[in-house]
Amino acid sequence: MADSNDSRRTFFRSLFGSAMAAAAAQTALAQHDSPNGIPTRRLGRTGEQVSILCLGGWHLGSIEDKNESIRIQHAAIDEGVTFFDTCWDYQWGGSEEIIGRALAQDGKREKVFLMTKNCERDYAGSMKCLEDSLRRMKTDRLDLWQFHEMVYDNDPDWVFEKGGLKAALEAQKAGKVRYIGFTGHKDPRIHQKMLGKPYDWATAQMPINPMDAHYRSFQKEVVPRCLNQDVGVIGMKSLGGGSTVGKIPNETSITAEQCRRYALSLPISSLCIGTVSMEQLNAAVKLARGFKPMSDADKEAVLLSSAENGGGDGRHEMFKSTQTYDGPHHREQHGFATA
Repeated sequence: MADSNDSRRTFFRSLFGSAMAAAAAQTALAQHDSPNGIPTRRLGRTGEQVSILCLGGWHLGSIEDKNESIRIQHAAIDEGVTFFDTCWDYQWGGSEEIIGRALAQDGKREKVFLMTKNCERDYAGSMKCLEDSLRRMKTDRLDLWQFHEMVYDNDPDWVFEKGGLKAALEAQKAGKVRYIGFTGHKDPRIHQKMLGKPYDWATAQMPINPMDAHYRSFQKEVVPRCLNQDVGVIGMKSLGGGSTVGKIPNETSITAEQCRRYALSLPISSLCIGTVSMEQLNAAVKLARGFKPMSDADKEAVLLSSAENGGGDGRHEMFKSTQTYDGPHHREQHGFATA
């Protein structure tokens, strides 16, 4: 029987197209045990070890009972999910505020690798965005600050031309930001443009799911370059923008658990998950404890199922093929209607 590492190299070579990328993928998948049982992986050139699950801030901010949101956050930390995601414009600051309340209690802030996102492209706006985020989250520094929603073709140019990166670098020098990255969900070409800019990004956040392999594929077109440039990959939208229960999408035979297992079996540092209940958190934690990557046969079966059910035309990833998922703040920046 072939060694599992040799098997994975074969799969990654078929996915990424080169032996070098396949070898880098193996390195990126290396996991370390943690006292709480949730494995950690290296976050690119930062060298930081982060939990393979990242707690999604939009969902935390959407929970009506704010005390329940805090309870979920505290439980996540206790279980070893210590990478937290949020953004300046999630619930127009509501997500940052509830995370700030949760982390201000009992020294929780010191146990978390905290990331939020900058929605601005210019210098002044970025500085205001940063101060708003620090104030809402009751902290004096961010572990990771990412330029949010690189979804329009000229966004990468704006970040440099309008002074956004200049602001981020000044904040980093002042100790208010440790690492700088970017996010996006629209088109791999835009991520490629960001990665080609004259700055060594710490991280890049992108959709990672079985359907992505067949349409505007980040896992095929962007992940190998990130590995080559030692940029930490943060996965998101592992369910294709769908529900957190049942089959994803409903007309396929792929389950939510399979989607997440597939995403975590790719060379990403962490997978951002949406959690709105303790039940959902417990299910995600159960999946992550002692996680082992899928076999090649299982990954191929998931890819085959997603291809057979319309994975190649974008119908299951509307965040790529429409403006439905583009945030209103970013639509407004580009002069598009927000309603």
